[in-house]
Amino acid sequence: MNRTPDALLKATSRSFYLTLRVLPAAVRPQISLAYLLARTTDTIADTEIIPLAQRLTALQHLQARILGDTATPVNFAVLAGQQTQSGEKILLEETESSLACLGTLSTADLQRVRDVLATITSGQVLDLQRFSGAASGKTVALQTTAELDDYTYRVAGCVGEFWTRICRAHLFPEAPIDEPQFLADGIRFGKGLQLVNILRDLPADLQNGRCYLPLEKLAAASLSPENLLASAHEPQFLQLFRAHLDLADSYLAAGWRYTNTLPFGQIRIRLACAWPILLGVRTLEKLRSADVAALQRRVKVSRGEVRGIIFRSLMACGWPSAWRKLYPHL
Repeated sequence: MNRTPDALLKATSRSFYLTLRVLPAAVRPQISLAYLLARTTDTIADTEIIPLAQRLTALQHLQARILGDTATPVNFAVLAGQQTQSGEKILLEETESSLACLGTLSTADLQRVRDVLATITSGQVLDLQRFSGAASGKTVALQTTAELDDYTYRVAGCVGEFWTRICRAHLFPEAPIDEPQFLADGIRFGKGLQLVNILRDLPADLQNGRCYLPLEKLAAASLSPENLLASAHEPQFLQLFRAHLDLADSYLAAGWRYTNTLPFGQIRIRLACAWPILLGVRTLEKLRSADVAALQRRVKVSRGEVRGIIFRSLMACGWPSAWRKLYPHL
């Protein structure tokens, strides 16, 4: 069908599509394309009905196409046929259309997109290999905090790094900014969003045999992946869980600092950063007040709350004092 990237985004990402649409035109094509291809690799990794070896082969082939190491077209018809969501099916069917758009990028932007996708794919491959033996009743856990930090960097922190470099190059190359701090906050921003997802999805991941809370932290709290959500251990679990909520909170605070380091006139990029941060903060608030039973029902931010966040930020974006009040912790 050869859909345009914009049409693909609209068909496959209802929520993040709004964020991408608000981006300035100078960076929207590059970020949108990177997102499309990252969603494609993620869909491949998550198609659990397909054998692991086949998914790894598909990921490696797609990575080679992205990096320009091969010109052999990909064919994900089998993978597409296993999708229950129409968006994921379209992504896989239209992968060659997405790959063709790489040729429209400048040399520098092409390298930036390739770098971030190589890092993301490495995280997805590592995740598949690490949890290859995981199943319901057979839980595999990360070993250390360093492994958790590495994972959140590979699949999301690197996105903050990519976002920073591409926006700096195209939108405000001469703005006086503390570059190392800005880049570090961009990485923490991405890691924070991923950590929010990990904590929200903890019960579902445990049911599938995956535990992203490190064993070294569980052992210190006299917990194990198998008894993590048992009512008898709820006090210890909630203490450990909330410590990780605090970590995610600190990362989102760095993301908010990042958002406010942007030149104030960069309203579009500021909104695109603020929305996921404010949504993440609201999610953390709900997780913090939840007990184990509520966590197992999966905590969600309502559509009304999302619309409220967007509306309030649009009303405040031109007024520094009103903007600062959007972040509830300040």
